Amino acid sequence: MTRERTTGDRTSQEPARSLDPDRTLDVDALIDDPKTRIVVCCGSGGVGKTTTAAAIGLRAAERGRKVVVLTIDPARRLAQSMGIDSLDNVPRRVKSIEPVDGAAGSGELHAMMLDMKRTFDEIVEAHTDKERAKAILNNPFYQSLSAGFAGTQEYMAMEKLGQLRSRDEWDLIVVDTPPSRSALDFLDAPKRLGSFLDGKLIRLLMAPAKVGGRAGMKFLNAGMSMMTGALGKLLGGQLLRDVQMFVTAMDSMFGGFRTRADATYRLLQAPGTAFLVVASPERDALREAAYFVERLAADDMPLAGLVLNRVHGSGAAQLSAERALAAAENLEESRIVDQEDGKVGVRNSPENSATSENPAPSDPEDPAPSEAPTDPEPSADPEPSESSEDPSVEQLTAGLLRLHAERMQLLVREQRTRDRFTALHPEVAVAEVAALPGDVHDLAGLRAVGDRLAG
Repeated sequence: MTRERTTGDRTSQEPARSLDPDRTLDVDALIDDPKTRIVVCCGSGGVGKTTTAAAIGLRAAERGRKVVVLTIDPARRLAQSMGIDSLDNVPRRVKSIEPVDGAAGSGELHAMMLDMKRTFDEIVEAHTDKERAKAILNNPFYQSLSAGFAGTQEYMAMEKLGQLRSRDEWDLIVVDTPPSRSALDFLDAPKRLGSFLDGKLIRLLMAPAKVGGRAGMKFLNAGMSMMTGALGKLLGGQLLRDVQMFVTAMDSMFGGFRTRADATYRLLQAPGTAFLVVASPERDALREAAYFVERLAADDMPLAGLVLNRVHGSGAAQLSAERALAAAENLEESRIVDQEDGKVGVRNSPENSATSENPAPSDPEDPAPSEAPTDPEPSADPEPSESSEDPSVEQLTAGLLRLHAERMQLLVREQRTRDRFTALHPEVAVAEVAALPGDVHDLAGLRAVGDRLAG
């Protein structure tokens, strides 16, 4: 494979560098290690996180591990590819697992899709009495908060991860992080929730309940009249009362939220966790990946490596883009110069009949050309025009050479982008996943991704 290097107006070719074997990510070693208990696939949107997580989970299960894949992808592609009718908040076992030769034990694969509201409901039901849980679940503000409050999905993903890990039912949990605008939301969720619960507004709204009884109402009426009046105008009196009732009912749970958030955050930092940053070989995706790598390092999160997804290749990489374009131009130019059909047509045209070596005899009774009768019926075998002629072998070959040149130019761009990342982050191991010819929609496709992922 070659890499183009432009100097001035000239473009030269040099061999492309393959990844250093010492810097290649060994995915099989990672998932085979019994100490690896959590694999978190993260990255920007649209780079194949869900497919990567599913492929890793399937490969680990077929190599003997008991795996659960937690996805937050609302498109439900994971369920379809695993042959499950639907995924919900309960792990579902995937059938048709094919253990590989030499696998230690019989592996299992389960999959589930995060139901944000149901997870929130489960937390409420598990950490408060029935009467208070009913009041919380029926509260309009809680229903809005649990269904779509900013950051709730990311936090609930952390909660579900903590629940799965505490059950100790699976020896490997693979997490597909939420499709957020920023890949950092997953890490920030516990801190954001803590900041929200410790915020001044929440403390003020909780104050009446903490003071209690008439004293609390007196405090609310005297000390918060201006604030509640302003909030009432802004939010509406009923919404403000819903918020106050929600905060009062949730008071006993706030400490538990913070405690579990901190515990899950520490779990992500533990040695048994491995982060895989997934990216496509494009500048924006790798820029986001580089930012995420730096953030993981700053937060002491264990990074296993980068999965470079959908990398293009060519079966004729020895033919560079420059040579392919030159060959295509040569074929096209030779066709332009050698106009054999055109010369024959010019030689036999009526205008040149007088200069022909064997001029056709003239018949004095033939009408003049301008008086020639028109044929009312079209000819049975009209001669094809030049525009309707089938492409010649030279034209087809030139077109294929140009397509190959475009592919090679794409390969060069992808390699340059990859090399920029590896130069900035030489400590990060990389696994390249060759692009598949089509979408992944079944277990066979996931196995193909897993094979490419493992090299």
